[in-house]
Amino acid sequence: MNHIEEKTAKPWHSSTIEDTLEKLQVRPESGLSDSDVKNRLLKFGKNELIEAKQKTIWSILWAQLTDTMVVILIIAAVISLLIGDLKDFIAILAIVFINAIIGLVQEYRAEQALAALKEMATPIVKVRRNGELQEINSIDLVPGDIFILETGAIIPADGRLVEDVNLRVEEASLTGESVPVEKDKDHLSEEQAPVGDRSNMVYMGTVITYGRGTAVVTATGMETELGKIAEMIQDVGDEQTPLQKRMDRMGKTLAWISLVIVGVVFGLGLLRGEDPAEMFLTSIAIAVAAIPEGLPAVVAIALD
Repeated sequence: MNHIEEKTAKPWHSSTIEDTLEKLQVRPESGLSDSDVKNRLLKFGKNELIEAKQKTIWSILWAQLTDTMVVILIIAAVISLLIGDLKDFIAILAIVFINAIIGLVQEYRAEQALAALKEMATPIVKVRRNGELQEINSIDLVPGDIFILETGAIIPADGRLVEDVNLRVEEASLTGESVPVEKDKDHLSEEQAPVGDRSNMVYMGTVITYGRGTAVVTATGMETELGKIAEMIQDVGDEQTPLQKRMDRMGKTLAWISLVIVGVVFGLGLLRGEDPAEMFLTSIAIAVAAIPEGLPAVVAIALD
């Protein structure tokens, strides 16, 4: 919900045209003035999808290699090498490598998805400002701008319809529905209505398949519905899934279990009078064998 809408009790799709224009302080026949645009650009910023700082390959690799389960595997690999078990050493390192590659691929796909969303924005848009029809860069749109809707155009921002003539919009980028939606400026949707049911609204990145009309901008940039999707895509790599959280807990549990195994086996060996060095290597080997080496890679593939 953008900053203007926060001041009101009703969302845009539940507000009449008159109420919407009053809230946005604009007249549809004249549009915003240059001073209005300047002030709103300062307040709301540019109409663009902002990319979070891209992660470097090294930072992604570091995140993969510092995962609890992976750290345990690396320790197990080093121990395997020290005790002369070259086969296990190579196998465990291979699993760690595969897991890291899968993580890199997942991050790359997330970045590509965001790039695809940015391509949905149209570069030029017709607006009514200072009582005149102008063509401007869509990045300069602000809430309250009156913009023109024409067949074939990609909608440059979220907006409330002011005029419509047989208007139909394809909203698959937001709702997944491939059939164009018929729009109606006079329809008032329920406050909790999903995007696909808001027939008096148009949204950034959707395509006009038929008809024409005008709309008033209600949200720009990251405040649009498309912007919220872009934000979710960028956040998905930073937040662990429930399965990953369980994996992290399991990794810590396995670390403690491994330490207990080492201690118990080593202690029993000493009580039986076994050689300390040999018992230490034996207990380490048993602990390493108890670790499910392939689990991180399997989980990464499942989440891919």
